[in-house]
Amino acid sequence: MTLQLFLLTITIKKRNYRPEELIAMEHARRINEENKARALNLYRPL
Repeated sequence: MTLQLFLLTITIKKRNYRPEELIAMEHARRINEENKARALNLYRPL
């Protein structure tokens, strides 16, 4: 998709991820969710 605004052209392309990248992203997402849950458990009693 190309968007022209004044004299600036912005091009947006969909990125194709490799299977290894998808696995790493899922692993990072899962770790972030676990850390958020731990933080909530620590601060909830206060």
